[in-house]
Amino acid sequence: MLKPSLQLKLGQQLTMTPQLQQAIRLLQLPALELQAHIRELLETNVMLEPMDDGHEEGLDTTTLEHAAAPEPAEAPAEGPRESAVEVLDEGWGEHSVGPAETPWSGDDDDRQQEFADSAGQSLQEYLLWQLELVKLAPRELAIARAIVDAISDDGYLTEPLEEIANTLRPEIHCETAEVATALADVVQALDPPGIGARSVGECIELQLRQLDPAIPGFNAAIEIARHHLERIAGRELAVVKRELRASDEELASALALVRSCHPRPGATVSAGSAEYVVPDVFVRRTEHGWAVEINSATMPRVRLNQSYASLIGRNSTHATMRAQLQEARWLLKSLEIRHETLIKVARSIVERQTAFLEHGEEHMRPMILKDIAEAIGMHESTISRVTSGKYMHTPRGVFELRYFFSSHVEGADGSGTSSTAIRAKIRKLVKDEEAESPLSDGRIAELLSAEGIPVARRTVAKYREAMGIPPSNERRRAGLGQM
Repeated sequence: MLKPSLQLKLGQQLTMTPQLQQAIRLLQLPALELQAHIRELLETNVMLEPMDDGHEEGLDTTTLEHAAAPEPAEAPAEGPRESAVEVLDEGWGEHSVGPAETPWSGDDDDRQQEFADSAGQSLQEYLLWQLELVKLAPRELAIARAIVDAISDDGYLTEPLEEIANTLRPEIHCETAEVATALADVVQALDPPGIGARSVGECIELQLRQLDPAIPGFNAAIEIARHHLERIAGRELAVVKRELRASDEELASALALVRSCHPRPGATVSAGSAEYVVPDVFVRRTEHGWAVEINSATMPRVRLNQSYASLIGRNSTHATMRAQLQEARWLLKSLEIRHETLIKVARSIVERQTAFLEHGEEHMRPMILKDIAEAIGMHESTISRVTSGKYMHTPRGVFELRYFFSSHVEGADGSGTSSTAIRAKIRKLVKDEEAESPLSDGRIAELLSAEGIPVARRTVAKYREAMGIPPSNERRRAGLGQM
């Protein structure tokens, strides 16, 4: 029979104190989130005050112009079996159809959209604003509004007409034919051209219909938009030419018209705002080597309010103030720990990746969290928190600290090669290959093995697919189609 009893045991247990929890939380916060957290504390804790140094709580907006670029390498070659949208995106040039012209600047691999809605207006808001200017009956306006609500950010109608008609009930009972009429006569007549299309072909045709039919290649372009976009995506130009019974000049004119259309008309209005990051660390080359320094703009400009701290006595009525004072001191200590840990990790990374900084990603060394943890005497979980969401500004671009960590492949001489370096070598081999005789995965594996990097063909295929590079047979077809 069990009886209750008292037992005394000795043991060790790790307790997460509030100070330790705060230090861990601040350690993993990115720069912008840290600044927001500091602002919240400044509003709730009277023992903290911003430093008056000409910057509002340390956030320097000039550093926001450094955009994140995790892989500055060249884009991989495009395959012939791309979707029609991708092919049209690739060829969309400087003259889009209709009043919402959105020219691209630069080459095909480095294009920047010049038009953006500075007011932050969404596509739906832009379309609804136009509907208010059109004299429509209340019933027609309600149907058109329902259609606009079903249009995606790219400008395509994503819901069937039957479902749109059902969403109007019980206020409005209408048939699918009435919704189709409102779509064709009202919504698809709005700006930008091609809005409300249900397919890429319909989108292109809507834009082409705004052109003068007397333009050379107009009829052929309409037929391509209706029936032959997939063949164009597959570079089957000879088949398209034969079925259209068109001459080389007429086919070239038709393709130029098709490629002048925007495959994503909604993007001209609802283009997403650019995402920026604040580099936490700057790496510069000096005469003494590579220098690493913390971005001062990311350092919170906060300090202890000495005026309030000196007024606190031992009176029990000051218990709340003393708690806030202790919290403020913990915060400042945690920020100091974050600063020291970040600079240690960044310097250790730079020491191991000097070859990458000097010669590029083909010379990236294999590195894991354990390597940095052992170098600076910390736990791997701490290194993981420090490298998450933190960015390093280098002469080669802005990279997240996690970018420098990668697995390795054992070399013939016993040294390891980073998986990032192997991807870069594969990308370079594909870029330099002859268009009419592209390299197979097996041949790429042989070339890498000759350089002392023994990788299997399936490993090459895995890396190639991860980078979006098509297989050799599709690259050969694309090369022949461009000749």
